Amino acid sequence: MHRPPARSAGPAVRAVAPLAAAVLLAGAVVGLRAPAAHAAGDVVKVTGSQGNWQLTVDGSPYQIKGLTWGPSTADAARYMPDLASMGVNTVRTWGTDATSAPLFDAAAANGVKVIAGFWLQPGGGPGSGGCVDYLKDTAYKNDMLAEFPRWVDTYKDNPGVLMWDVGNESVLGLQNCYSGTELESQRDAYTTFVNDLAKKIHQVDPDHPVTSTDAWTGAWPYYRRNAPDLDLYAVNSYDGVCDIRNTWEQGGYTKPYIVTETGPAGEWEVADDANGVPDEPTDQQKADGYTKAWNCVTAHRGVALGATMFHYGTEDDLGGVWFNLLPDGLRRPSYYAVKKAYGGDTSHDNTPPGITQMTVGGADQGVETGGEVTVTARATDPDGDPVARQVLFSSNYIDQNNALVPADATDHGDGTLTVRAPDKVGVYKVYVKATDGHGNVSYGARSLKVVAPKPAGSDVARGKPATASSFQTDPTGGCPCTAADAVDGDATTRWSSDWSDPQWLQVDLGAPTSFHHVQLSWEAAYAKAYDIQVSQDGQSWTTVKSVTDGNGNVDDLDVDGTGRYVRVYGTARGTGYGYSLYEFGVYS
Repeated sequence: MHRPPARSAGPAVRAVAPLAAAVLLAGAVVGLRAPAAHAAGDVVKVTGSQGNWQLTVDGSPYQIKGLTWGPSTADAARYMPDLASMGVNTVRTWGTDATSAPLFDAAAANGVKVIAGFWLQPGGGPGSGGCVDYLKDTAYKNDMLAEFPRWVDTYKDNPGVLMWDVGNESVLGLQNCYSGTELESQRDAYTTFVNDLAKKIHQVDPDHPVTSTDAWTGAWPYYRRNAPDLDLYAVNSYDGVCDIRNTWEQGGYTKPYIVTETGPAGEWEVADDANGVPDEPTDQQKADGYTKAWNCVTAHRGVALGATMFHYGTEDDLGGVWFNLLPDGLRRPSYYAVKKAYGGDTSHDNTPPGITQMTVGGADQGVETGGEVTVTARATDPDGDPVARQVLFSSNYIDQNNALVPADATDHGDGTLTVRAPDKVGVYKVYVKATDGHGNVSYGARSLKVVAPKPAGSDVARGKPATASSFQTDPTGGCPCTAADAVDGDATTRWSSDWSDPQWLQVDLGAPTSFHHVQLSWEAAYAKAYDIQVSQDGQSWTTVKSVTDGNGNVDDLDVDGTGRYVRVYGTARGTGYGYSLYEFGVYS
């Protein structure tokens, strides 16, 4: 999965570990391994001439109608018949090793072939993989020059093999390691190394093509200049997939291409909503995105040789609900859109319910922690099946936890459900999962701002001068995060300290002031133990409240104190990060 060059990685964007690599490990149910294939592999070639190419398998034309592969390779025998029934003839992976045999065997047994990937650092686009010096790191390059051909030699005669794909989004990903002229030199060195690998693979296996995937067509000039031994190009492109043809024509390229990831717009391509998080398309819009992508690929006849659309995966976390065709093993509208595009028989299918008019009460204004939330999601089923609805929350945009957590919801039977808001402040994703009892699902998604309850009295700290022992300045974390950000009355800004103990934040009330309540609204990095202290001079401090069991939610403390200065003095962090406060309220 790729990111465009214009958007940098950050805590609210994509996990540091490459998603494309992680999905190879997904799935826990062990299926039966298909019988090993012993027949010699097919001969796959790129044939034809400029603008009139085709892929052939044993001399017969072959258009790639594919999906990227998500389940465990051990589950390949379980899922391959379903893929074949969809009209899928190809799956794509990101890594090939000793565990790949069941995938190749099950694919071959079901008339499906594999674009077998090899992972190179820093793969996966921004935020993914490690940094390699492709100009100087001969040890890494020699290791890959030995490892990749080894697995090519192991599997080249398996009829499940279609082609080899070296690397994933590394031309783009190198921008996270280098800049300026050094970045250009590294990109040239990387694509030169890809060519070295292609030559080595061709020596071991002359009967299958070699390509290399990157995240945008801006990588193609590097491949054209430095990797002449590639048989074809490959690109991951989602919302911009229909622009590939124009880029190819304007660039004057002389090789065909395949699209190795595509589908609806990703979270990095859509506008943010009123709460500042990506505005997720509806399930029907996602289904339409697959249809559009396939139409644009097939419209570039004689050049685009097919696609492996993203993603035949089963995870039902935040990323999985955005893209997977089978979240939690259930078929969604996108599944049927791909099946229809690839010519699978849909005439007897029971299809998913649809969710319309989804709203979340108070989503933009803010709902207090623990407050009641009204979710409206009207669901209808084209087959007349009863529809069950479930509400789930994701805190990904607060703490990078992708999990969808079921909420205790009351369904009122009129399209509305009520749930309680979570106990931690921040912006959540609220999902409605609608199932029909026939293995189908649709999701609706909206954001919800959760805010701290309003204590009685006046916040005498708001807008007053504040200082801290330290504060973070790194813009990739949404900072600078100064002391003043914790007393500005804005629940979206925060103070964030260095990653050490102790740390403190103090506010100058301007004159000795009595107060009866303190409210601390923590971000994901919270204090497990801290003191509330007062001082008349900012030098000598008296503790008026000690907390030793902080849980990182909103801390409402009834405490009587008087002082010109009030501070929170953190002695034990609740995470490996620093201390991070959205708001430090002192109420009189």
